[in-house]
Amino acid sequence: MSNIVRDSDVVELSAPPFFNFGEKVRAKRTIRNDGTYAGKEIGDILAKKGEVGYVVSIGTFLQQFYIYGVEFMESGNRVGMKRKELDPVTPRDEVEDIPLPGAAS
Repeated sequence: MSNIVRDSDVVELSAPPFFNFGEKVRAKRTIRNDGTYAGKEIGDILAKKGEVGYVVSIGTFLQQFYIYGVEFMESGNRVGMKRKELDPVTPRDEVEDIPLPGAAS
């Protein structure tokens, strides 16, 4: 039997990703190596709570969740994280739409 624990019955993939490529994000909690990060021992800290990084990739997991590849500046690690493990650095109500090139102001 599998030890994979599903977080909920919600399927994030029915909507666009919450975070965008290049978006500045903050870790909500300390992330440790569960054995899937090459070159680090199990239990080593990969990202500290509050550490800031940038979304460099977006993938999926279990056909249910988006996984955001985040490059953390302080530790230099690139870590795959779920939406619930991240906060945007700039609150969403403060983000303005960026105009398309050539669009009239």
